[in-house]
Amino acid sequence: MRPPLHVTVWDSSADTDATPVVLVHGTLNWGALAFEEQRPLSRYRRLLVPDRRGFGASPDLTGGAYTSDYDVDAEDIVELLGAGAHLVGHSYGGVVALLAAGRRPDLVASLALIEPAAHMLALDRPLVAGSVANARRYMAGARTSTAEEYLEVVFGDRPRPGPADRLLRAAHSALHERPCWLAEIPTGALAEAAFPKLVLTGAWDIDAPGYRPEMGAVIQLVGEAVAARIGARLVRVGGAAHEVQREQAEATNALLTDLWAMCG
Repeated sequence: MRPPLHVTVWDSSADTDATPVVLVHGTLNWGALAFEEQRPLSRYRRLLVPDRRGFGASPDLTGGAYTSDYDVDAEDIVELLGAGAHLVGHSYGGVVALLAAGRRPDLVASLALIEPAAHMLALDRPLVAGSVANARRYMAGARTSTAEEYLEVVFGDRPRPGPADRLLRAAHSALHERPCWLAEIPTGALAEAAFPKLVLTGAWDIDAPGYRPEMGAVIQLVGEAVAARIGARLVRVGGAAHEVQREQAEATNALLTDLWAMCG
């Protein structure tokens, strides 16, 4: 039996009947950092912000080839849904949220995906297929890098979020996690699910250092494919790149609030 995740709980709401929210972070990150701009939403409902295995204060994933695995993450998130919750996932966490929602749609009140990295759903687009091939080659070499070398590639001279030891651990896990862009998504079950669905992508109309040049175009195609395959509303957010929830927090929070209001 795996040890439990570390879960940050933000809850300043007096409405104990409001359906809670589970927010799933992406890679090179942890829960409270990825969703710090969503903390004000705890005025309206309870927010559960887990650290995925290998990140933040959660235990490592042991006994396998990876430090983090989207299949295991999906099992963890299903457990966190309890009797039912709204589900939000960013990037790698978007893939985890898709898998969890596909496994237990009866426990999902709504599904919001922010720049989901579900590349297999858009593999028919040459740009996406090329990006996946490039990523395979890049990660084959990158896995031999140290965590500090990886952080240097991503951040260069730019400020790094802290604490430093947590970021270093996140970099190590990012180098050795199961690639989420290879996940098979249960689109049939998700398309049939009655809960409302929302996909947010950035317009990539801002400077976005640390990402490959084609990242914006690729992830927008992926977002379009995800929305079409599962029957979600697609919103492209101006003034944002990959971290829409941080770069355009006010717009993101308004969209999430409206989504949640549709179903209690």
